Amino acid sequence: MTNPALTQIFELSIAEKLQLVEDLWDSIAESPEQVPVRDWQKEELAKRKANYLQNPDSGSSWEEVKQRIHYDA
Repeated sequence: MTNPALTQIFELSIAEKLQLVEDLWDSIAESPEQVPVRDWQKEELAKRKANYLQNPDSGSSWEEVKQRIHYDA
């Protein structure tokens, strides 16, 4: 790597790297309209929405999802 800024990033501690990633993600989230969404992603979202509208009980509540995540971890 010849870019000194990139070299410095790789020298950060894990905690510092995680904070950097969080800060970057927050800055991206400030402008969601600038995040590109590909056609295949839009199609998948439309398909999932249609499936949900036809079968509203087919999904999981947020509480159920959290329980699965904690149970599997």
